[in-house]
Amino acid sequence: MIRPLSRTALVLDILGAVLLFVTLTPMSLAFYGPGTLSFIGVSEAAGIAAMVLAGAIQCGAVAIGRLAPGIALAVAWAGAIVQMGAGLSPLPFNIAILMVLYATAAWGSRRVMWAGLISAGAGAVVAGLYISVFNSASIGGFGITFAAAILLILLSVMALGFAWVAGFGWRMVLRSRRIRAAQVRAEAATAEEQERVRIARDMHDVVAHSLAVVIAQADGARYASAVDPDAAPAALTTIAQTARGALSDVRMLLTQLRHRQGDGPQPTLADLETLFAQVRQAGIEPRVTVDPMPPGEVPGGLQLAVYRILQEALTNALRHGDRQSVEVHLAWHPDFVDITVANLVDESTVPGPGGGHGIIGMRERAQLVGGVLRAEREGGQFIVRARLPIAAASAGQDGMGGSTAGGGDA
Repeated sequence: MIRPLSRTALVLDILGAVLLFVTLTPMSLAFYGPGTLSFIGVSEAAGIAAMVLAGAIQCGAVAIGRLAPGIALAVAWAGAIVQMGAGLSPLPFNIAILMVLYATAAWGSRRVMWAGLISAGAGAVVAGLYISVFNSASIGGFGITFAAAILLILLSVMALGFAWVAGFGWRMVLRSRRIRAAQVRAEAATAEEQERVRIARDMHDVVAHSLAVVIAQADGARYASAVDPDAAPAALTTIAQTARGALSDVRMLLTQLRHRQGDGPQPTLADLETLFAQVRQAGIEPRVTVDPMPPGEVPGGLQLAVYRILQEALTNALRHGDRQSVEVHLAWHPDFVDITVANLVDESTVPGPGGGHGIIGMRERAQLVGGVLRAEREGGQFIVRARLPIAAASAGQDGMGGSTAGGGDA
């Protein structure tokens, strides 16, 4: 029944209730002139004491309205009973009852909220009937008409009901804020997860390709050193260059992961020659054909997707192919680009059509720009085919950083 409330908020509520009591109780006393309280059946001293007590109780309910709305509602009822028991008419400090009803609807539990609504309805009927009886007694026993009594009840319903409805409206505002805050947190967490996945996928593309080149160079140098001792220094040079480039890329990706400063420089179509050169140095001669040529400026997201798909496909050829040749074909059409990478396979190591995280990573690269990718064996070859729409990549290149899963080795 007691809500968590900061000490500052509680102190402010108490001070507000004290200020309400100090301000409205003298105003309430001013409603009665000398001798008026005795006229309605109580002594003046007893009437003043009952008035102060009722005001203190009702303002006290306001002090705990946010802390414990249910208790505040019960206390407000007690103050109203004291007021009616003393035969006092509605007074300015009764505003406290409206504030308590507001609190039950705004901050109370579901049960307290509905109890506040019932109290508003029941209290309006009781208040309307009490005012009718009070007025009848105060004018010398003349009765009040039934229509006037109904009107008083309706006015009471409107006053008490408006306070509850206002509190319920604020409750909906708070709920909307909580939902929005939760949505923002979820979106931030999703964006962070997508960024980590993107970095993991890029890390895989960089490290897997570089290590494949290093391993191929090391194996080639070991076999060639027996025949041509001069081959070893050239292989070691290539290994060092490849390792340095991979280390630089890994450092850049780790910097993004640590500081979340956004994307760093990403490879483009201009870097494909360097990629092909690395594959040649590793012992495979890619036969590259580009027909038709790219139509004007290619979106940056599409350039990155093309580079990463070719990088992964060539890495798979290095690791699982027969170390002979790789056919690479790019066909740039007005609305899309077709990518085909084919190489002879080593039947003992090549992954199946659905196997390998590298294939999943290539497929995700294609999906990110709205394209499709297939990787499968056909006869003695393993072929990667992708079709990437140019228009979709141009429209969505701002969202290239996200994905739902990361890449790994094929």
